[in-house]
Amino acid sequence: MSLTDTKIFPEAMPATFDPGRALALARNTLQIEADAIIALKNRISDDAGDPFAQAVSLLLTCSGRVIVSGIGKSGHIARKFAATLASTGTPALFIHPAEAAHGDLGMVTEDDAFIAISNSGETAELMAVVPIIKRMGASLIAMTGNDASALAQLTTVHLNVGVEQEACPLNLAPTASTTVTLAMGDALAVALLDARGFREDDFARSHPGGALGRRLLTHVRDVMRNGEAIPAVTANVSLATALLEISHKGIAMTAVVDDQFYAIGVFTDGDLRRLIEQIQDFTKLTIADVMNANPRTIGADQLAVDAVHMMEQYRINQLLVTDTDGKLVGALHIHDLTRAKVI
Repeated sequence: MSLTDTKIFPEAMPATFDPGRALALARNTLQIEADAIIALKNRISDDAGDPFAQAVSLLLTCSGRVIVSGIGKSGHIARKFAATLASTGTPALFIHPAEAAHGDLGMVTEDDAFIAISNSGETAELMAVVPIIKRMGASLIAMTGNDASALAQLTTVHLNVGVEQEACPLNLAPTASTTVTLAMGDALAVALLDARGFREDDFARSHPGGALGRRLLTHVRDVMRNGEAIPAVTANVSLATALLEISHKGIAMTAVVDDQFYAIGVFTDGDLRRLIEQIQDFTKLTIADVMNANPRTIGADQLAVDAVHMMEQYRINQLLVTDTDGKLVGALHIHDLTRAKVI
């Protein structure tokens, strides 16, 4: 028999899908994992000496980075934990323990804090590097499901993330155990960001490509029309001339300025539609006759999201941008904010 004839895998078992059983298993899985998280919550005491408080204190005083490590499913949780820490004000990175044993251990310094994640607490790849890290002088935190494990005994702080049972019907696949470990990591990250005074603008700086980053980092000057793109006329021009300016600049309005370019009024397409209902002969009108005096304005250094709030509050689609003295420096249309993905 040739190698190609050899069956590497057994034949697929016939499908016996039972919707009722699947729904029952789903509810049971969620219940087991919810109970495991509640048990984890109850394990954290109000004592200042609680291991959780010790871990937060250790990480807050770390002058280097937080290194998170794990293998298998614990490795996936470790990666997510490191990413959450890094995005919430605690410099962190993930190191694979097998790679650490083959050179990546050089990334770790005595100023760092090392978090080892292993449900059994006996993972060979971690046990090969943790003693070396301890000799370096780096702080050590373990997250395991066994207080008596070798890993728990080696570390400065041990966080027990043990569960009574996995959600897997065979009680084999990491399910509830990975859920509570993920939750413990989130709890640490939240406690740390609060202790550091981490706020929305800090989060935005580490997420400039996200929606929140754009909302908190984009200023009016970044999206406004400026220079020749600003629709503007002086108060003495005819209404017809002002309408040509509106048409040419393409944002459905024009600013009205004085000789020093101070904003003294605005005229929009909406104003024109309302005017048509009242007046038939426009030939003798100047823009000063029909403009809205004291227009809504915003400063160039204000956040673009503030412009969104003003437009929503006053139910308008355009804003004039002025400096602190009231001189016109730009114009803003709601479409500019949409294109910049501020809305």
